Amino acid sequence: MGNRMKQEFIQKKEPIRLNKFLSEAGVCSRREADRLIESGKVTVDGKRADMGMKVTPGQTIKVGNRVVSRSDDMVVLAVNKPRGIVCTEERRERDSIVRFLNYPVRVTYVGRLDKDSRGLLLMTNNGDIINKMMRAGNRHEKEYRVTVNKEVTPEFIEKMALGVPILDTVTRPCKVKQIGKYTFEIILTQGLNRQIRRMCEALGYQVKDLVRTRIMNIGLGKLKDGAYRKLTDQELDGLYELIKDSSNETVIDNSIKR
Repeated sequence: MGNRMKQEFIQKKEPIRLNKFLSEAGVCSRREADRLIESGKVTVDGKRADMGMKVTPGQTIKVGNRVVSRSDDMVVLAVNKPRGIVCTEERRERDSIVRFLNYPVRVTYVGRLDKDSRGLLLMTNNGDIINKMMRAGNRHEKEYRVTVNKEVTPEFIEKMALGVPILDTVTRPCKVKQIGKYTFEIILTQGLNRQIRRMCEALGYQVKDLVRTRIMNIGLGKLKDGAYRKLTDQELDGLYELIKDSSNETVIDNSIKR
């Protein structure tokens, strides 16, 4: 729940649908909340919750034995990171994303972009979502638009898609499509250090511009450089659906060649 929405909810004490409350508290999607409510696993003030009911800030809401309170309010932001901003929480870094964003609630990034890259960055205060999204074995998609210094060829596209030897491994097969004379789109399901830049360098190319345009179901869209926005209810629901079966533990990925 965003800070402004949270304050409005507390101050006005207006009822909010229970499934929406659970979603905004970071518990699950609204659809899954409905299933939990229907199965009798959600209580409000000690009584079994009803489908479609609304709740207010003073009520005690439990999912199983877990109390869900306003302190659990979740923040998930889509940020258009500019070039030159560093994905770090290091306080001494003047150009850190945390300092740049200066958001009133403590949030951290989901999957870093290097200093010279720009585009979509998700930031949240929910550690479970971060782990589930970023474990390589969960194979969640990230899409990029890349401009290089030489003309893109069919051979280059094929080699990028099949896998490129870097960092003592071979990158996982991925989707690559040429969209201009010097530009291509690539969809990765892993996140090795400076992966796209290293892949291009291994094939004799230099990256001139790298923009992340999508993370899973969240698109950069028309978000301006340096701006941020809260995810919509629909985006959050879609995100929950994509990560509901994901592990937040380390996943051993046997598809990566050593």
